[in-house]
Amino acid sequence: MTATRPVRIGAVDLGASSGRVMVGTIADGRITLTQTRRFANGAIPLPTREGERLFWDVLRLWGEVREGLLAAVRDIGPLSAIGIDTWGVDYGLVNGSGTLSAQVHAYRSARTRGIPERVFATIPAREIYAINGLQVQDFNTMFQLVAQARDNGIPRSSNGAYARTMLLLPDLLACFLTGQRVAEVTNASTTGLVDARLRTWSRPLLERLRTELGLDLDGVLPDIIEPGTVIGPVLPEALEIFGPDGAPTPVVAVGSHDTASAVVAVPATDPDFAYISCGTWSLVGLELEEPVLTLASRTANFTNELGVDHTVRYLKNVMGLWVLNEAVRAWRRQGLETFLPELDAAAATAEPLRTVVDIDDPVFYAPGDMAARIDDAARATGQPRPRSVGEYVRCIDDSLALAYRRAVRQAAELSGREVRVVHMVGGGIRNRLLCQLAADAIGLPVLAGPAEGTALGNAVVAARGAGLLNGELSDLRRLIRDSTDITSYAPDPAAAASWDAAERRLLG
Repeated sequence: MTATRPVRIGAVDLGASSGRVMVGTIADGRITLTQTRRFANGAIPLPTREGERLFWDVLRLWGEVREGLLAAVRDIGPLSAIGIDTWGVDYGLVNGSGTLSAQVHAYRSARTRGIPERVFATIPAREIYAINGLQVQDFNTMFQLVAQARDNGIPRSSNGAYARTMLLLPDLLACFLTGQRVAEVTNASTTGLVDARLRTWSRPLLERLRTELGLDLDGVLPDIIEPGTVIGPVLPEALEIFGPDGAPTPVVAVGSHDTASAVVAVPATDPDFAYISCGTWSLVGLELEEPVLTLASRTANFTNELGVDHTVRYLKNVMGLWVLNEAVRAWRRQGLETFLPELDAAAATAEPLRTVVDIDDPVFYAPGDMAARIDDAARATGQPRPRSVGEYVRCIDDSLALAYRRAVRQAAELSGREVRVVHMVGGGIRNRLLCQLAADAIGLPVLAGPAEGTALGNAVVAARGAGLLNGELSDLRRLIRDSTDITSYAPDPAAAASWDAAERRLLG
């Protein structure tokens, strides 16, 4: 399945905290990554008539992506294909010429508060879940669109038809590059508007939103495509870059939800695995062939997001390293210079499981002083508050591991799937303590790697879609496995009782 000649794939990978452009070079049965640009990202607060809202500076991100791709061609060589992935749910509206017609809201913006309850008062949650299989998060695109219709509406042209197309962020960047408007299915599945079984927009749900809530999306949603579809060549007026044969470089739809690309990079050898994609968010779940749309699954708030090669990402969102990153930002604002390696070392020497919190509590959702919120949560559950920076970090790590434990066990129970091993991918695996705690808490071996799973998954799917690789998902994973150093963490059987006790203490 390996390429017959060395090929270079541009992998654009945008996260809510940072973005980068990588080049994946495939040669001699291995894939290596080279970073050509890295840049900070973050939501920008702006006042509106509805109150302060958070927005993304999409045009700045586009400029950074553009510079990264130019640097890739200049410093490494012609690109055979380009893939783009970002976080889910957020979207831009483009007009007939393909330019943005409004600012792009960020998912942590307060505009969707109370919107799910408003929707469910008209269309019961159980009926929606039976279609989309999606966990309820205030920021799901469906709720964002209802909020937009309430606040501003979706502009129409003079003849009454919509003059706008909704493009999720990876599709928006692809449109800037190619002029084509599509909706790649792994990211589209985070909108709440996709039928999880059919992998298409749910016409019955769209009709109910129109007739019962006044949200008319006719003409707004582009056609859904699967990962591996060639979207189109890069337009010279967008970016003058060309492939090794002198033709314009194609943009290929990958698993454009970053977790979908990360799951492609899970170096599994058999199907009985769970995964933890560990970054700003931690996505914890299983890879299935069919969605789980039961009442028990909805009650547990598990989601059925769609994956590459017609798979289902059956998972739960765990708050992730967002809490630690926000704590570090607050400490630095307070004049305390802290660096992650030092914090990890301090956490490793702190008393284990002294204080644990429900890391998924909505109180940790918004930006702010996480240490103060941990103090409040500790008091509310009758636990001692952390006494040092190291103890706060240990509390976050222990609490994350407990959340992983609950999510893996619930996913296995709800799906009927046996789990024998847990794969951790993403930047969070550099925290060796967290990986070991995950193994101890779950009681299963943890295999950590690759750290750059999202970019690797992006690159191999783009290469296959461009006809430069062939094979099944297992073949792509073999390529990544052969190119990756994987660290194994064995669970400590003696720790099981302590984790059981910590969970009982947390749950009251």
